[in-house]
Amino acid sequence: MSGRAFLSALAGAALLLLWTVPAGAHPHVWVKAKAEILFAPDGSLKAIRHHWSFDEAYSAYITQGLDKNGDGKLTPDEMADLAKVNMESLPEVEFFTIAKINGRKQEFGTPSDAGLVFADKVLTLTYTLPLKHPPPKVRSFGIEIGDPTYFVSFEIVDAPDAVVTRDAPAGCIVRVNRPPKLDDGVAQKLAMEDITATPDMSSYEVTTRALVACP
Repeated sequence: MSGRAFLSALAGAALLLLWTVPAGAHPHVWVKAKAEILFAPDGSLKAIRHHWSFDEAYSAYITQGLDKNGDGKLTPDEMADLAKVNMESLPEVEFFTIAKINGRKQEFGTPSDAGLVFADKVLTLTYTLPLKHPPPKVRSFGIEIGDPTYFVSFEIVDAPDAVVTRDAPAGCIVRVNRPPKLDDGVAQKLAMEDITATPDMSSYEVTTRALVACP
């Protein structure tokens, strides 16, 4: 499933009859991301806690019709079905996440604790993504967050809490490497792409990487 298909599934959960992408091309949806790296008491790495905030336009679009009691507010209960579809659809795009421990790619287990919050015109999805078979000793843990098709643009926020560890062994440090800004000519070319096409992004870096290094 592509990023486009994933987002189409979300729109379907919102009971929308047709998912139409606004004028323009790639990317179509912007996500500001944060991540918590969760360690177990024995020092092993157990999960990633994702926090994804969608842009205002998409947030407004995807939440249409969800205010069931008409009070002008969206509660987690009213967005429960949308959160459920998120969790059902994300495995098909590998959670837009690549994780490696000590250089070895990791498999993910079943996500949990999914929830949606709508505040200040922004919809935020939060969920816990467990590692299926993490090794007992972590010296380096790398994650990449992004959509290689660039249908969805992910950006790890530029803030002190962008990527943090929870209960990590003493001495672990975090470094975040953000991709360079796309050249204006490349950005213009992508903006002119047919919205039904998938651009070739193999020559461009569009995912943000974070590395946790432990002694």
